[in-house]
Amino acid sequence: MNESHAVAAVALVVVATALVGAFGLRVSRTTSDFYVASRTVGPRLNAAAISGEYLSAASFLGIAGLVLVQGPDMLWYPVGYTAGYLVLLLFVAAPLRRSGAYTLPDFAEARLASPRVRKLASGFVVGIGWLYLIPQLQGAGLTLKVLTGAPGMLGSVIVAVVVVANVAAGGMRSITFVQAFQYWLKLTALLVPALFLVLAWQGDGAPTRVFDEPAALREHRTVRVQDTVEIRLTEPLTVTVHGRVDGHPYDGDRVTLPEGVHTVQGGARLGLPAGAPVPVAQGSGDTVLPDTVLSDGALSDGAATAQGERPLYATYGLILATFLGTMGLPHVVVRFYTSPNGVAARRTTVVVLGLIGAFYLLPPVYGALARMYAPELVLTGNTDAAVLLLPDRMIGGVGGDLLGALVAGGAFAAFLSTASGLTVALAGVIAQDALPSRGIRHFRVGAVTAMAVPLAASVLAGRLPIADAVGLAFAVSASSFCPLLVLGIWWRRLTPPGAAAGMLVGGGSALAAVSVTLVGPRPATGVPHALLAWPALWSVPLAFLTMILVSLATPGRIPPGTDAVLARFHLPEEIGGGPVRKENTA
Repeated sequence: MNESHAVAAVALVVVATALVGAFGLRVSRTTSDFYVASRTVGPRLNAAAISGEYLSAASFLGIAGLVLVQGPDMLWYPVGYTAGYLVLLLFVAAPLRRSGAYTLPDFAEARLASPRVRKLASGFVVGIGWLYLIPQLQGAGLTLKVLTGAPGMLGSVIVAVVVVANVAAGGMRSITFVQAFQYWLKLTALLVPALFLVLAWQGDGAPTRVFDEPAALREHRTVRVQDTVEIRLTEPLTVTVHGRVDGHPYDGDRVTLPEGVHTVQGGARLGLPAGAPVPVAQGSGDTVLPDTVLSDGALSDGAATAQGERPLYATYGLILATFLGTMGLPHVVVRFYTSPNGVAARRTTVVVLGLIGAFYLLPPVYGALARMYAPELVLTGNTDAAVLLLPDRMIGGVGGDLLGALVAGGAFAAFLSTASGLTVALAGVIAQDALPSRGIRHFRVGAVTAMAVPLAASVLAGRLPIADAVGLAFAVSASSFCPLLVLGIWWRRLTPPGAAAGMLVGGGSALAAVSVTLVGPRPATGVPHALLAWPALWSVPLAFLTMILVSLATPGRIPPGTDAVLARFHLPEEIGGGPVRKENTA
């Protein structure tokens, strides 16, 4: 891809984001504007904004990478992400809006009348938000590096500065317009190139391959090994080698490698012939780089670098995490507080299902085409670059550069929109629960704090697996806020001790389990690894069970006025009562 085109596309996205945010600033005046856009956002605008912030670059780039690696088995990923809003629609959306809260901690205190539960909820909101922000910032740096060769930190800093400026200047009112604009930009950035790519594929004249066959090279490719790596061959393969393979030095020799595992020394180059099946890298997928790509990792949600067999248990665990974790993501939930009433919240969710469903039709198209035109990325571990590379591979020339630039702009918009939603959600919680005032000035301080910590962590953490960090956020959310919201809305016997215990046991165990897989000693394979890496299948039931048992054991702690609170959640606003707090203009 032409670097100048990519830089221009990213610059245009940044400028457009700032201009749209400035429009929102003109109508942001009150505290309520900054926190919940004065609860005046209609269903269509709100749905576009929710879709814009929910569809991060992990969805924009990562699902295509997953399809490239493991074929049609990965098509359940977009199903899980979309189905999470069905749970929101059926059980949470309208009652959550009728609670009159600004944030999830507001809801917890309104339902349970417990400042301690509120503080605990605040801690989980900030923790989940930071876990989700770190991969957005790292991913922005990686994307800009792939496109332009710029230092990895640059993309992170650009996203951080633009997002904080927009959030601090106009709050939720401003971000609503930004995110709605970015949804349509992302949809266009995938849809238009996809149309041209499909036309180019149909005119290629190459034989059609079965979609779930192993990926194979259409033309000769040279792959450079950055660090020593082991590759597994399922059949003998003849390659041209510069460097050491299995301890033997070669200088442009043609070598036939037998079936099995082979060690390729760092710095070696492998020339892979056309028609050859792509070798599979053992272990993590970020150690091998093709000559045409520079990257440090993967962006895919859930398990982008997995090259081997995935336990069926892990699939169920990830589905449950995405299905139930959506309702506890702070940047998703806070948007329902901006709806005028419960009916509008439900309508918003229905529109979101349509918008997200339409978007998720496109990444699998890129993944399927990448299996034919960029299969060597399976070996390199840089599978998420497929969306960025396909226009140049399939079309080339100025047309390929322009389409590639459009995709690059969409990817950067994905980072900006998700980071904006997370920052505005965290700013509200930090301002209310960690600062002495809930006014606009403290909201702005909260916005800076919300971004500063993950920005520093993204630099210090180095190559934190982006996929695992996103999966961790979903798992912790599903294991903490899903039980709190479902039981808090639908079960009158929930008590503050029960809620606190369930959040600590469920969310804490999920956090500990996946943290061990990220930074601690862990079993490399098998059921023990799956139990730790994908804990939702046991941590979510554990959270529900703990919350119910402790609440039943403390019946005297049911808050007074619980029936009235639940009536407000479930009855129309004109019958059930008004919001929890008065709006103000401080």
